[in-house]
Amino acid sequence: MFKILHTDGNARRGEFHTVHGVVQTPVFQNVGTIAAIKGAVSTMDLKEIGCQVELSNTYHLHLRPGDKVIKQLGGLHKFMNWDRPILTDSGGFQVFSLAGLRKITEEGVSFNSHIDGHKIFMGPEESMQIQSNLASTIAMAFDECIENPAPYKYVKDSCDRTYRWLVRCKKEMERLNSLDDTINKNQMLFGINQGGTFDDIRIEHMQRIAELDLPGYAIGGLAVGESHEEMYHILDVVLPHAPVNKPRYLMGVGTPSNIIESVARGVDFFDCVIASRNARHAFIFTRNGTMNLMNQKYELDTRPIDEECGCPACQHYTRAYIRHLFKAKEMLGMRLAVLHNLYFYNELMERIRKAIEEDRFEEFRRENVEKLAQRL
Repeated sequence: MFKILHTDGNARRGEFHTVHGVVQTPVFQNVGTIAAIKGAVSTMDLKEIGCQVELSNTYHLHLRPGDKVIKQLGGLHKFMNWDRPILTDSGGFQVFSLAGLRKITEEGVSFNSHIDGHKIFMGPEESMQIQSNLASTIAMAFDECIENPAPYKYVKDSCDRTYRWLVRCKKEMERLNSLDDTINKNQMLFGINQGGTFDDIRIEHMQRIAELDLPGYAIGGLAVGESHEEMYHILDVVLPHAPVNKPRYLMGVGTPSNIIESVARGVDFFDCVIASRNARHAFIFTRNGTMNLMNQKYELDTRPIDEECGCPACQHYTRAYIRHLFKAKEMLGMRLAVLHNLYFYNELMERIRKAIEEDRFEEFRRENVEKLAQRL
């Protein structure tokens, strides 16, 4: 399923083969939480801007329109008209983000819906059943994303429970993939490493989940309040214990500089809402740093957002016009900005892949980590 084509230091250039196509890695997954990219971006747009993998969320799609509805309509790929890979997040992060509305037990988690307050129960089996109904390419294991900081004993007990949940997820997915009415009988399960910022718990948990021989492994529970240095330290500590021949997915990360630094440590998959969320507020990523298009200095600026960019916004519109759209609260402004930011991220990954292939990734890293983080 996963083949490493070239390495440059710890950076890996690979291919991940799925039933919905081959993913070139390192890759940034474009986040469409409820089967749509916020900002009026269609799946046809996603192809034009180089998206390889679309990411949707189990919890949110379970609430609306309902995973059983999506199954009746032929699965998520047909529902949203997307024939490339889809990864579905398990709902585990909602265990973290809906702290005031949850109760965690060995069986799973009881929620109150954030929409109307009705009671929901989700455990490993329920999460796998929902994701099987969605028929995504990759399903994520049901886990608890641990608060940071958290007491050592709580983190250890939580990781032990997350491991037991993963065993149940694997067993249930194998059962679901064998059923006659399952849409995607080749659905793959990725396990998730947790452990907060405790080195020993992280290492032990990765070693235990690696023994389950899953198609891929994620590092979860980062980018939730710890410093960048702490995050990089955890990657340095835990990745040597991750299987070499399986893709590694750093969940919820991040900025362009975060991605480059994480690729340098051996990460293959990324996702983050920052690209589209920032775009909707006129906060733009470029090859020379970030910019706020609402600034007065762009009022008469007839240049494209980024003169080196090939996205639809930069090919056809000026900074002045897109700024005007934002000021006038026209939806087109958000759409063009989201298209640009996602194109930027997808192209950044392409540039990273090329740098690894040509054994110049360290040079690329030195040239871009600070530059991409600066504000213009």
